[in-house]
Amino acid sequence: SPCLDAKVCIVGGGPAGFYTAQHLVKVSDVSVDIYERLPVPFGLVRFGVAPDHPEVKNVINTFTQTAQHARCSFHGNVRVGKDVTVEELQEAYHAVVLSYGAEGNRTMGVPGEDLAGVYSAKDFVGWYNGLPRNSELRPDLSCETAVILGQGNVALDVARILLSPVDILKKTDITQHALDALAESSVRRVLIVGRRGPLQVACTIKELREMVNLPGTRPEMEASEFEGIAETLKSLARPRKRLTELLLKAAIETPGEEELERRNRAERAWGFRFLRKPLEVLPSTDLIRAAGIRLAVNRLEGDGEGVRAVATGEVEDVECGLVISSIGYKSLLIDPAVPFDARKAIIPNTMGRVQQTAGLYCSGWVKRGPTGVIATTMNDSFDTARTLLQDIGKGTLDVSTVKPGSQGVSALLEKRGVKPVSFSDWEKIDSEETRRGEIKGKPREKMLDVGEMLQVARA
Repeated sequence: SPCLDAKVCIVGGGPAGFYTAQHLVKVSDVSVDIYERLPVPFGLVRFGVAPDHPEVKNVINTFTQTAQHARCSFHGNVRVGKDVTVEELQEAYHAVVLSYGAEGNRTMGVPGEDLAGVYSAKDFVGWYNGLPRNSELRPDLSCETAVILGQGNVALDVARILLSPVDILKKTDITQHALDALAESSVRRVLIVGRRGPLQVACTIKELREMVNLPGTRPEMEASEFEGIAETLKSLARPRKRLTELLLKAAIETPGEEELERRNRAERAWGFRFLRKPLEVLPSTDLIRAAGIRLAVNRLEGDGEGVRAVATGEVEDVECGLVISSIGYKSLLIDPAVPFDARKAIIPNTMGRVQQTAGLYCSGWVKRGPTGVIATTMNDSFDTARTLLQDIGKGTLDVSTVKPGSQGVSALLEKRGVKPVSFSDWEKIDSEETRRGEIKGKPREKMLDVGEMLQVARA
């Protein structure tokens, strides 16, 4: 097999990295090294998936099998672009796959977005999920109303976490500091704002159903925003139709006796607000924190996929002390040697081959933009792995030269005082987190401090 001595390096230990590695070791003889900036693997499966969605995290079992494969190695605590350059990796490996995801935030670009009380959903999610760089966020939850901008699944995750009974959350792997803050939270009402209408909402039915059934909460919607929606139902594709039916049921149908009683008992409320676009975050009298948000009122033009939101000139002010923008993640340039499309915020590529750079590939969000669920990333990463193997097969990727692989990189890292974390080192962190969780009746209690992680890994 031409792959026998081929060495491939993957940058990023999240789903894209692991799925790319999984396909490569499964269907060929290549050796794969995964480099990850943090001492802990799994990326957004660990730091993005909501704590009350443990079933989504089961992919960790598959990733663990890949990491324990004889031809796969994990090197955590290595910052590509800082501790080692992409060019140095290209010298050590036959191919380099960039799968490092999207760690930047898309900004709203409105006045007041830097006021206290305004957060990106990515940072807020990182805070309750224990991402070390967000552990100091300390969001102020002392207000009654929170506004979330964006209507995708991440927006619904955030709304659910803000409104969930603490008794539900304390059995999850949510971080202790987030649990303490949520137990003291004054937030009683969450508005989930989008610039288009009910037919364009971006969440999936599972997430909407969880919201509708969330204990202790009731939906509060504006019936006027749903005018004419029921009439369009029969023309909708099935998934959109089911989603819209559930939305209509929550928004305007008269609830049955049991549901009415449940809603009357509820102390917290949530609702979608449609056809609204943020114009500015309104400051408190001392100009330090958010006290409200000014929204432009839109109307829709066009139909079907081509429907656009157009400003009517009307505005609406909503009082709120917490604004969370859930308008998308954004990939950043990792190393000046890598081609990068700053406008699209992706690495320009053809089927995962990075343009104009032989031996460089990409997969996941940095390849296609921050969209889709874990399964989307799986298929996308398998595609990149296939592309790479085809290139070896055709000889367009030359694997005949001897490359030092991780030995070459280890020597560089040692010189630079960088100590990588192996997968078995991670397993020490894993068992310590699990032990701490057991004491509290949780699946795990995550460590938030990189220094502490490294201490446990090296014990």
